Amino acid sequence: MNLLQTNFQTSRPVALVTGSGAPRVGQIVARHLAGLGCRIALHAYQSVDEAHLCADEIAKEFQTEVIVTTGSLEESGTAESLVNEVVQHFGRIDVLVNSAAIWHPTKLEEVTAEELLRYYQINTLSCWMAARAAGLIMVEQESGGCIINISDWATVRPYLDHAAYFPSKGGVDAMTCSLAIELGHRNPKIRVNGIKPGPVLLAKEVDPEQQEKIAQSTLVKRVGTAEHIAHAVQFLCENDFVNGSFITVDGGRSIYAPDGLQVGMNTG
Repeated sequence: MNLLQTNFQTSRPVALVTGSGAPRVGQIVARHLAGLGCRIALHAYQSVDEAHLCADEIAKEFQTEVIVTTGSLEESGTAESLVNEVVQHFGRIDVLVNSAAIWHPTKLEEVTAEELLRYYQINTLSCWMAARAAGLIMVEQESGGCIINISDWATVRPYLDHAAYFPSKGGVDAMTCSLAIELGHRNPKIRVNGIKPGPVLLAKEVDPEQQEKIAQSTLVKRVGTAEHIAHAVQFLCENDFVNGSFITVDGGRSIYAPDGLQVGMNTG
């Protein structure tokens, strides 16, 4: 019996998804978890109005309770306060999805120490602090809980102009494994895993030509959707024998080198 089914016997499980105010991956994950029967805590900073609109839609569509938490993850203490707010309201937390992140291109020569610190604060440190806060609550819960950190497929194959971003996501990979050990040692029903998305839900400013190039860079020859990530979140919530692991949801991008060298090669 998986985590969601276990808690359904008494009350609906509670899921907090950071970075779920805007209609991006985090929000789709939250909607998906609501469809599975979870009570939902959305989180927003700059998209608070959108988050409240989404909360109303989710509550009406799935007949579940939804709250909106707010705060800048760049500020110390925000991550823990989000978790505390959720627990104070619902009395528990069963699922934490750390989806909030910043990402934008910067040439190597233009990267500053301040920018590096900002990436680490939002993408790495706040993720760690939220996971620890939620995990220590889950330790006291008989059913434990599930923490899912959103990383990036390209931490193993970084591309140009993101020299500040990728170290922060590499830190997420290390902390996922470390916290799986720390929390699993305290309560074996707590699991900490990660998802490594590839090209999904491209930004609106990506032109059609570039979209096609990105699609062709995958083995499946298409761009993924936020729903693909949400389905991976569901799997990690339901499969209670997966811990300290990563699911790569990238259409094969991390193993594929679309450089044409494989065409016509003599392998005999």
